[in-house]
Amino acid sequence: MTWEQLNQTQHKVVQILTNSIKKNRLTHAYVFEGSRGTGKMEVAIQLGKSYFCKERSTAEPCNECPDCKRISSGNHPDLHVISPDGQSIKKQQVELLRTEFSYRGMESKQKFYIINHADKMTPSAANSLLKFLEEPEAPTIAVLLTEHLYQMLNTILSRSQILTFTPLSRKEMEQMLKEDGISYPIAKLLTEITSNLEDARQLCQEDWIVQVRNVVLQLTEEIYSRPQQMFFTLQDKWLSHFKGKEEFGLGIDLMLLWYRDLLYTQLGEKDGLIFVDQLERLDHQALYSSQEKITKQMSAIFDAKRHLSSNVNPQLLMERLMLRLQEG
Repeated sequence: MTWEQLNQTQHKVVQILTNSIKKNRLTHAYVFEGSRGTGKMEVAIQLGKSYFCKERSTAEPCNECPDCKRISSGNHPDLHVISPDGQSIKKQQVELLRTEFSYRGMESKQKFYIINHADKMTPSAANSLLKFLEEPEAPTIAVLLTEHLYQMLNTILSRSQILTFTPLSRKEMEQMLKEDGISYPIAKLLTEITSNLEDARQLCQEDWIVQVRNVVLQLTEEIYSRPQQMFFTLQDKWLSHFKGKEEFGLGIDLMLLWYRDLLYTQLGEKDGLIFVDQLERLDHQALYSSQEKITKQMSAIFDAKRHLSSNVNPQLLMERLMLRLQEG
């Protein structure tokens, strides 16, 4: 990543940091706060590179010197990342960091550390960090990353510069997913079901979202033209694909998006379609459907999603939903 690339999604944060780098006015502690997938860790690593890079002439690190390469590979001796050990960040982790930083720097006197999920520090860890922030033993920059600013000690916040990372817009997120090699139809679908870039990327692991989408397309076609096959597909491909209610709920969400696209097609409003590569199928089904029928089908899906939160048998839930969708 470069500052120029990061500037495209977090302009305000990047401008503040790069101006401070150019003027040699970086503060000793930052809190990066914002939702998952907004690039907090990427910006923190980039800041570390600019801090250590001896070859840069502007804010942009060279990415070629030993410092930059070691940071990229995650083994720079004077840059440390702390993450929760289990459910929390413990005092021993902060104390170990202080001990390591008490030694003379391997490359320079400078030190840099990142605390991921800083809101998960235990009270003793937070108090230990507070002392470290107030009395660093060398030129040190601390970057604390959090999704829950209100859960952090006010005394830590008051000693840090707080930078807020804004969520990505749908178009920004869609573009980043496409840059990851994700196809346009899948990227568009992902931006509809989550606003979190990391969650979207996770859903792409092992083509999970692609497979769910294919099953949804198969089921909606069978409901329409091959109802004798839909229960076999439900048993063979749908029920075996999901682990837990959250994934199951996402599958139902995709079914809802299909029928919403069908309604938009019926109304002649195609600009907001999600299944952008299925226009011919949508047109064909819309010819043999009515707005009233599609509205009832969407209502049935809403009911199924609501009942999913109770202790209902998933197979019975889906079988009932298939029958309601068939009846319209």
